[in-house]
Amino acid sequence: MIEQIKQAGASGELLAGTVENLEAWLGGSFLPVWARKSIEELVHEKRFDDLNDRFFKTMAFGTGGMRGRTIGNYITQAEQGGNASGAAPKFPGAGSNFLNDINVIRATMALFRYTKKYLDMNGIFDSPKLVIAHDVRHFSRHFCELSSSVWTLLGGQAFIFEGPRSTPQLSFTVRYLKAHTGIVITASHNPPHDNGYKVYFSDGAQVVSPHAEEIVANVSKIDLSETAAFFEKDLRRVVTLPSSVDDAYLTSVEEVILDPQVVEKSKPKIVFTPIHGTGGFASIPLLEEIGVDVVTVAEQDKMDGAFPTVASPNPENAEALAMGIERAKQVNADAVIATDPDCDRVGVAVKNSDGEMVLLSGNQTGAMLAEYRIEKLKEYGILPQEGCENSALIKTFVTSPIFEAIAKHHGLKLINTLTGFKWIGEKLHIYEEQMKQSLFDEEGIGLDYDSTEFTTRAELLREYSTFYVFGGEESYGYLPGDGVRDKDGNAASICFAELAGYLKNQGKTFLQYLDEMYLRYGYYLENILNIYYEGASGDAKIKSIIDSFRSDPPKTVGEFKISKLTDFGVEDLLDADGKQIPKQDFYFFEFENGYSCAARASGTEPKIKFYMFAREEVSDPSKLEEIKIATRQTLESIKTALDIEARKRAES
Repeated sequence: MIEQIKQAGASGELLAGTVENLEAWLGGSFLPVWARKSIEELVHEKRFDDLNDRFFKTMAFGTGGMRGRTIGNYITQAEQGGNASGAAPKFPGAGSNFLNDINVIRATMALFRYTKKYLDMNGIFDSPKLVIAHDVRHFSRHFCELSSSVWTLLGGQAFIFEGPRSTPQLSFTVRYLKAHTGIVITASHNPPHDNGYKVYFSDGAQVVSPHAEEIVANVSKIDLSETAAFFEKDLRRVVTLPSSVDDAYLTSVEEVILDPQVVEKSKPKIVFTPIHGTGGFASIPLLEEIGVDVVTVAEQDKMDGAFPTVASPNPENAEALAMGIERAKQVNADAVIATDPDCDRVGVAVKNSDGEMVLLSGNQTGAMLAEYRIEKLKEYGILPQEGCENSALIKTFVTSPIFEAIAKHHGLKLINTLTGFKWIGEKLHIYEEQMKQSLFDEEGIGLDYDSTEFTTRAELLREYSTFYVFGGEESYGYLPGDGVRDKDGNAASICFAELAGYLKNQGKTFLQYLDEMYLRYGYYLENILNIYYEGASGDAKIKSIIDSFRSDPPKTVGEFKISKLTDFGVEDLLDADGKQIPKQDFYFFEFENGYSCAARASGTEPKIKFYMFAREEVSDPSKLEEIKIATRQTLESIKTALDIEARKRAES
């Protein structure tokens, strides 16, 4: 078989990386039977495109973990494992570039070794403590149990939930149990054939520097043969968490409500759908607890990794909310809330003045939640009416600049971060540590941060560091408090319900509230262009586009002249706190007409993304609709031009 693989490589049917990785996988005796038989079948049937997609590279353990295919385009008989045709395969797909037992074991071994080393270096002589959560995807429970087994066999303590739980609950539980690290098995809103492995550290946030680089380095040091000792799961020393841990998280989420009376008074009717994921576990009882009249979508209120009622379980997509919107029409609901499989993202639809349901973008939802939260915090004296410079609104660079206008209007500091909520989580950790250290240095007080009441924490943070008010990203992720250190679909659902109650009491729709903001801050509109390139050849095309922006920066995009291009990969850039922004292949274009665009390769899907931003002044309310139409047309023209430019660069 090796000789046939080499011949296919020599003829160009297999890529050099594919041949190299196949030789590494087949050269030892460590492979489980299903994996070896899968490769044999693919080689025998000359499925070279499938082999290239599976083996052209080793799945990268990036700065936050891994995400990608766990089920192939072609499922081998060995992977099907006797399961009925059309049913989920028994085993994950064989491949160095697939999420499977081998890559999960290597990642867990690397995480354990780094965590143990970190504890030893800091004089913490304790066995490494790990918490794992998983969503409903194919092999999620298996990968959870496999990781916990590896961890305990290496000498650590591992804690898992009795069933699927959300990503934000994992973040909370790491802090609640004072664990040293955490893992979530999820591919978020990716297609059903994907899964992922996301790593958190003791602060409850996704790993960032210096932890991330060290973990990545440890993965590459683990020889494939070392994985053989861990294929058989041993769960005897793995601890299943009690329901009291769930209760603690639910209590923390409910505390993000600022004015519970507005919901109790108006009792908004909201259709909720978890789109077959974990959202129903926490969000539904929490919404009911605060007084929301919750209506579910029965067909989607069932955990199912095949996501049978949608093409993609992504609340960013209109199709994913279609059943929720139809249900809302049937029951005359005020709004629809949809969460993705691991419940860290939220999509919503709201009723307009004509009674029709309208989808909101992630930028629109986040902006309204931020505006409402700031106003309420000021109303209750948690934020002062003036002098809020030690309080922060945080967003990613690819999120609408309307957040900057909101922050400026209210006197807050605005922090921009790179894409990914881990950077917002890092900020919360920095603010917490700064405050605790300053409080200790000046007053000799050692503060237990998590057990300190919210208003007291806010006051101390404003005095000694920075008080985090709200954070959001355009991709439908929001975090209203700092008990969790990742975007939280459960908390965001509660906050959205509070805003729904407030507006219902005021006799306003969400869109009227949004228009009020446009009249105050200017009209903001955003758009996204996703260009997909699958497999090994697609990876090269994406790289070609990204590299060309640095080697040959565009002067124009179509008819639109570029006034400035910021290259985050080479320029030394500081955020509003004076902290250096890590280097990354990320570009920001500013056009002469005042519009702008950001470009980056997705870290979770085989695509390049362009984020477009527009702003127009609005002085006359009667002109607002006219301005909306003209702005949308201009942004569409930029999108078309970007698509042409990117595809041209992909082939160059």
